[in-house]
Amino acid sequence: MISVLIVDDHPIVRRGLKEILQGEPDIEVSETADAREALSLLKEQPFDLVVLDLELPDANGIDLLSEIKRKRRGLHILVLSAYPEDQFAVRVLKAGAAGFVPKDAAPEDLLKAIRKIIGGGKYISERVAHLLLNHLHGAESALLHEKLSDREFQVLCLFGQGKSIKEIAHELSLSAPTVSTYRARILEKMDLKTTAELILYAIQNRISNPD
Repeated sequence: MISVLIVDDHPIVRRGLKEILQGEPDIEVSETADAREALSLLKEQPFDLVVLDLELPDANGIDLLSEIKRKRRGLHILVLSAYPEDQFAVRVLKAGAAGFVPKDAAPEDLLKAIRKIIGGGKYISERVAHLLLNHLHGAESALLHEKLSDREFQVLCLFGQGKSIKEIAHELSLSAPTVSTYRARILEKMDLKTTAELILYAIQNRISNPD
């Protein structure tokens, strides 16, 4: 039996995922809406795979992914996100995920991903495979934000959502001066001059909002 934990804060999404997975005779499903309960459940039950959303009310998905991998190194994690794969797939794979599936994928793709991962493989699309090759070879065509660390990328995303330094500091449990330092590093690495340019870049590249 394959034991799957769904971590997503949208009840409709969780219900849809459960209906898809429970239609399979060899898959049993549990669910939670937040990171804290997810970590608690992972302590209590020997899940085989976590289907993880990147947007949670009490944690950044990439941070939670990294924490889960530190505590349960052998646990498989499949990221299911509304964010475009060309913006996030490489990052989550580097953080330890075994696959990335966009939320607009067909149900068959989700099942195919789970079975491939449980079988010991990785699940990525042809486009993500191309992005990974570019990343490994340091392709000159790589996007500017790919130069950023995971934390810098998180700060960029939040600036793109229109949040202030104070709001970002609160959300990431950082001090305002630390966020300002990250902002300065982001501008330098991406050769931008102002926060307005940074926000515009995030919007144009669909980093600020999955819609």
